[in-house]
Amino acid sequence: MTSSIRPVRVAMIGYAFMGRAHSNAWATVGSFFEVPAFEQRVLVGRDAVGVAAAATALGWSESATDWREVIARDDIDVVDICVPGHLHAEIALAALAAGKHVLVEKPLANTLAEAEAMADAAAVASTRGVVSMVGFNYRRMPALALARRIIADGRLGEIRQVRGSYLQDWLADATAPMTWRLRRETAGSGALGDLASHAVDQLQFLLGERVTEVSARTHTFVTERPGASGPEAVTVDDAVWATLAFGSGARGSLEVSRVATGRKNALTIELFGSTGALRFDPEELNELWFLDATESIETQGFRRILVTEPEHPYIAAWWPQGHVLGWEHSFVHELRDFLCAIESGTPASPSFADGLAVQRVLTAIELSAAAGGSGTQV
Repeated sequence: MTSSIRPVRVAMIGYAFMGRAHSNAWATVGSFFEVPAFEQRVLVGRDAVGVAAAATALGWSESATDWREVIARDDIDVVDICVPGHLHAEIALAALAAGKHVLVEKPLANTLAEAEAMADAAAVASTRGVVSMVGFNYRRMPALALARRIIADGRLGEIRQVRGSYLQDWLADATAPMTWRLRRETAGSGALGDLASHAVDQLQFLLGERVTEVSARTHTFVTERPGASGPEAVTVDDAVWATLAFGSGARGSLEVSRVATGRKNALTIELFGSTGALRFDPEELNELWFLDATESIETQGFRRILVTEPEHPYIAAWWPQGHVLGWEHSFVHELRDFLCAIESGTPASPSFADGLAVQRVLTAIELSAAAGGSGTQV
């Protein structure tokens, strides 16, 4: 286990998109937040030349190609998993068994069975002081963290209706090439696991409760993509639509797509309560829109909160008021909270149990869609 005397020594597995985002956060977090000392010890990837170059560029002391050997090392305390979903379970289970703290990118796993095994292992490991966390970075957007605070304070009253949509267009072009994200064996699902996992986690996080029932449809608009050896079948969804029921009686809608022309990264969240409403879109990620329905109807309306004040979540560590933050800062905040949990020996959030709760919803959506949209219990 880690010691308060020596630095926490980190190994990261994977160095593509998420690996670069996490590396940037590891290189930055200690400059702005009070966190326990740590070392970016080793970066792991399959290609020896590629991972060595990436380690140099991204601030890691060394590189390696065998994650099993790295996990077995006594000089590694943390394993940060940034590889495709089909590899999450095997790596995370091995790391937890070895007593390493684990951060794994979302979704927790590709299948419900894998997610259940990971959550069980994390619960057992926690009794030995091992900390685990899922990388739902949008929880660390200051505006969404503020939204959670407003809801918890009761400013919206009884939440009646919610809407979550996550729309991107990077696959709108039918000639866009094949990628691992379009193969079921590596991605598990398409927009469902990639985007709906974020939206579902965010809605459950904001409301503080679980989805209990879904009714859903999925669709693949482009069924074939250019592959390395010619046309290749797309085996995952392009878009998903679902209605959601929550235990409190709140109802919601969910729409996610990777072929929504013109939308780049639009995780739009809207919540409507008996005494107020909130609206957020990460394409304007420093803004939260709030309506106080207890005000006079003469002046009632949505007002823009620029979330850049020191009193807002995470902001005090950064720049003067009005100097906006970016998407990458959410990963810095994520690592800040993860490292502080390790130092204090307290559970991290979102936990593997939270990741499992999201996976249950995603599985129910798939089952509902396969049954033609019938209502499916979570």
